[in-house]
Amino acid sequence: MDKDRIAQIFLETAHLLEISGENPFKVRAYENAARTIESLNNFEELSISGELKTIKGLGSSILEKIHELQTTGHLVYYEQLKEKTPPGLIEMMKVPTLGPKKVIILYHELGIKSIQELEQACLENRLLHIEKFGLKTQQNIMEGISFLKKYSGTYLLTDGINTANKLVAHMKSLPEVTSIEVAGSIRRRKEIVRDIDIVATCDNTEKVMDFFVSLPTVENIIAKGTTKSTISLRTGMNCDLRVVSKEEYPYTLHHLTGSKDHNTAMRGRAKKMGLKMNEYGLFREDNTNIPCSSEKEIFAALGLDFIPPELRENLGEIEAAETGSLPRLIEKKDIKGILHCHTTWSDGNNTLEEMVTACKNSGYSYIGITDHSVTASYAGGLTIEQVHRQLEEIEILNKLHYPFRVFKGVELDILGDGSLDYNPETLALYDFVIASVHSRFNLSTEDMTKRICRALENPYVTILGHPTGRLLLARKEYNVDMATILSCAAKNHKAIELNANPNRFDLDWRYCKQAKELGIKIFINPDAHNMESMHYVELGVDIARKGWLEAHDVGNTMDVADLEKYFRAVSPINI
Repeated sequence: MDKDRIAQIFLETAHLLEISGENPFKVRAYENAARTIESLNNFEELSISGELKTIKGLGSSILEKIHELQTTGHLVYYEQLKEKTPPGLIEMMKVPTLGPKKVIILYHELGIKSIQELEQACLENRLLHIEKFGLKTQQNIMEGISFLKKYSGTYLLTDGINTANKLVAHMKSLPEVTSIEVAGSIRRRKEIVRDIDIVATCDNTEKVMDFFVSLPTVENIIAKGTTKSTISLRTGMNCDLRVVSKEEYPYTLHHLTGSKDHNTAMRGRAKKMGLKMNEYGLFREDNTNIPCSSEKEIFAALGLDFIPPELRENLGEIEAAETGSLPRLIEKKDIKGILHCHTTWSDGNNTLEEMVTACKNSGYSYIGITDHSVTASYAGGLTIEQVHRQLEEIEILNKLHYPFRVFKGVELDILGDGSLDYNPETLALYDFVIASVHSRFNLSTEDMTKRICRALENPYVTILGHPTGRLLLARKEYNVDMATILSCAAKNHKAIELNANPNRFDLDWRYCKQAKELGIKIFINPDAHNMESMHYVELGVDIARKGWLEAHDVGNTMDVADLEKYFRAVSPINI
């Protein structure tokens, strides 16, 4: 059983325990285990070597259950909990704003045990008669159900990447496969994907297709042919494999990468040049093909610079490629350090020293520690006394790890009126401040925009954290006027975070280009709660590329000295 399924089972176990009214600490243990497992890139290797026991957040009981899942494919404890719980209650918890407490109330008060029954109860206004439920709550639940329906059958980009890469690795083990690559929305790095597209060339199509449809993760064979096969995976995701000739490969790869709008514009350009373009080639009027051995050669044949897959959305990339003005997109190697990291001082899984050491060992030059402020009591927000003790520890670590730098930061709650969580005297102790909204998501667009703008006007704020508050496939962004927010950030010389947690990817890539044009620095931050999730910054680079960002647009491509100067320039801080 792979790590994604194990993490999913532990998260569902946490939900089942919460519904049954179990001890919150026990619930948190399973949630933390799920989050930790999900963030481990080398989970399988650690499991085989026995080193999983060294990972924080995976205690002996959790490790026993991981072993049980890996050796039997089942978890008795999880199955027993499921038997005691109506199956629809877990599905109901997927509705945004509907937590376990409300699910339990709805079940006991109205006998609701499915999303369908819940929707009907809302249509009949039956929730209005329950204590602590009202018209606004009912409206929010209906909006949540609509949100769930809209994104049904979709998956997070990181799930798509991980699944696709495993499939490709399996296929590469077959000697007959000569070329293979993931295409579609995964290759374009869309934050939400529906399925997997793979393009390959081979020496024996029958053998390759037989191998593909018999992979261990296959749930069902939807279709099988000599040039195309489709499978349904145990994750619920579908995967298409297209096998083409070596000559057709670059054209098919470009076509299946998309997007649809990009392809339409490319075909239109070809037509104006007296050519016909499709997934099999680029044809002259006499139907002879213009031979191209790569996508780069296809673009060149149409008078264009190579367009990176991330940009292929028909949002000006073709015009830029024609005039030689495509951006030189940021690369992973450009990142010098990472900010927005949590430790055991608040809700992180690793100690401050462990996070520092892991970051340093990953080759970065600095880390920014940003535990939660006091209002975030649910996340172990720091009191003033704890702030002083943590900053003392950071001073010690800076001496110990010099020239590696540990920047003193905080993720500060933006309160309902836009004021900040700590007083100016406390904020002056920090090198930088990330200000984020963590509560009261249901304000009007006007009030939420004013709230965030007031925070951006505060001289101590350096970076606006996860600016729209969205959780992909779980919670829509709050009502906010992003054009006004970006304008306010630019006016006050504030940076904006591209939160690289794959559940967020917030700032949305669609706003990155606008922020760039306004001169706003973007910081690609992992929002790391353990050592392993620091690698989220690499996914963030993918999203930044999709947003047309170059290295100079991103704050954490600066070295230590330049970042110090930047912090001094934007906030009254003492570095």
